[in-house]
Amino acid sequence: MFKPIDKNAQRLKRHGRARVHLSGTSARPRLNVFRSNKAIYAQLIDDVAAVTLVSASSLDIKEVNGGNIVGATAVGKLVAEKALAQGIKAVVFDRGGYIYHGRVKALAEAAREAGLEF
Repeated sequence: MFKPIDKNAQRLKRHGRARVHLSGTSARPRLNVFRSNKAIYAQLIDDVAAVTLVSASSLDIKEVNGGNIVGATAVGKLVAEKALAQGIKAVVFDRGGYIYHGRVKALAEAAREAGLEF
């Protein structure tokens, strides 16, 4: 019998393997990315205290569509601005099991250009 491929389950397995090596602290939080078809989300997470320090999504920005690279770039800039306002400059990038391409890459590069170091 044919078993359908669950792409999200495969992504979660990849994310779990990467999370063994990635952990955020208060000095250097983890920049986590989640991508859906209509939106893109980014969070700065302190894994030691299990708290989200900063979050941004394409839903916060009314002018952009989160399903494209322009929206991902805007979210990257927004999360970097919020992080710098809280005094966070260095982060660990967690691509969430997605390949570093397209919207994920655009978000990361926009965050770097806005002043985050990773």
